[in-house]
Amino acid sequence: MSRILVVDDEREIADLVELYLENENYTVFKFYTAKEALAFIDENELDLAILDIMLPDIDGLSICQKIRDKYTYPIIMLTAKDTETDKITGLTLGADDYITKPFRPLELVARVKAQLRRYTRYSGATVKNDSGVIVHGGLLLNINTREVLLNEKPLSLTPTEFAILRILCERKGDVVSSEELFHEIWGDEYFTKSNNTITVHIRHLREKMDDTADNPKYIKTVWGVGYRIEK
Repeated sequence: MSRILVVDDEREIADLVELYLENENYTVFKFYTAKEALAFIDENELDLAILDIMLPDIDGLSICQKIRDKYTYPIIMLTAKDTETDKITGLTLGADDYITKPFRPLELVARVKAQLRRYTRYSGATVKNDSGVIVHGGLLLNINTREVLLNEKPLSLTPTEFAILRILCERKGDVVSSEELFHEIWGDEYFTKSNNTITVHIRHLREKMDDTADNPKYIKTVWGVGYRIEK
């Protein structure tokens, strides 16, 4: 059963999230402070983290960054600020999703399920070729081990970044829209067309690949349509 970390200093919210997740048979590790959570993260295996941004000691964005230094499991950020800056900052630091307070517990549970489903699917459970390896120019993706090499140098990608890159590589030459990427990765329809989540993930992916939107070597933007990797 999946092991989920919950960090929120608002005890009522943390306790409520714990209750709903345990009702879905998830194992929950709940903390009200960042320091306690960080100590636990270093010593235990997890499958997903839910992090409040506003914490009394260390903010959730810093926890997100520390997790991404070592681990690739999904991260969902909780924020009381419904601003694009907070959302983009979280995604840029490696978060996979965010939800704004106040939220419906069942919506959070749905997003947890979507992230875990996507993480399992793109961590090697679904392999479309015999070897599980995709090669494109100097880019190599090993679907079974989730290793990515660019010109023989390893890339450290978040689960969402890996999923996006894998989809684009598997559909080389085809334009894939943001809506298609949402459906392929999350399998849910809670995003809207105006949402820039995919845009932020693409930008961060390009930065790691030393790629640019203006003169792309790999991921090309087809304006008004989507993204593609040339054959």
